[in-house]
Amino acid sequence: MRRVGCIGLIAGLLIVIAGWWAVHGWKGHGPSERATTVTIAQGATLAAAARELERTGVIASAGRFRTQARLFGAGTPIKAGEYAFPAKVSASEVLSILQGGKAVQRVVIVPEGLPSVMVHDALMKADGLTGDVKVPAEGSVLPDGYAFERGDTRAAVLARMQAAMTRYLTAAWKARKPTTVVTSPKQAIILASIVEKETGKPEERRAVAAVYSNRLRLGMPLQADPTVIYPITKGRPLGRRIRQSELRAKNGYNTYASPGLPVGPIANPGRLSIDAVLDPASSKALYFVADGSGGHVFADTLAEHNANVKKWYAIRRARGEM
Repeated sequence: MRRVGCIGLIAGLLIVIAGWWAVHGWKGHGPSERATTVTIAQGATLAAAARELERTGVIASAGRFRTQARLFGAGTPIKAGEYAFPAKVSASEVLSILQGGKAVQRVVIVPEGLPSVMVHDALMKADGLTGDVKVPAEGSVLPDGYAFERGDTRAAVLARMQAAMTRYLTAAWKARKPTTVVTSPKQAIILASIVEKETGKPEERRAVAAVYSNRLRLGMPLQADPTVIYPITKGRPLGRRIRQSELRAKNGYNTYASPGLPVGPIANPGRLSIDAVLDPASSKALYFVADGSGGHVFADTLAEHNANVKKWYAIRRARGEM
């Protein structure tokens, strides 16, 4: 009897140890020494996922992981995607991540005023996107951050960028104020792209839009430097001063050589610039020049403007720029 009791005690102790080992192995630290990103293919089974996790060092044993998942897991199917697993992640946490489907999200950032050639650059450089895509039409992309997962196509992400612009412009056009000078959504994008390139200060956009709106009403040339640069670089930085010959060039974009709007947008304007064009500030200003602090000073008359220009030149001389 004593021997039977001893065997039973040992057996019970072994069961407890085995249970502790199973639970500890499920909840305890995993073998990975660093954060690891693993891609689980579409349609992959738990067994296939476990083999990939073992191969990449996230878990110690694919067979043990499957057994523990059946014993302790919720039974929810795993989801395909690219997953980021922290260092020492437990088997339990691994399964929760796979079942939750919280895949790694990558983002393509399109800043306000980015020209389409540089939107194309950003898409082509985005790690994880697939396929090729042409340079989108200028002004067709809404600046924003666009999340994607590894394996998504560039064409699909670009389509979302353009659909976002279409939606926003449609809604903004419906809400336009009677004071806007533009007569179509296309004109709104063209003028908004100029406003976008002329000021980086959100609070100035309606004032800049007012200057150009006033000029358009009077038939004055817009005289916007970015429109001179656009046909030369397609929106990329010029890297030098504009030449006199370029100020005289007639190419459909140069607003020094021709009055009215250019033939097309010169960048992809953001929401605030679109809104500014469709609801410009109440202002009679026809001129603006840099004020030395990153903003601009506005003037109703040429005499006032010339005085402001002199102040700006004085600031530049004091800085050693002239």
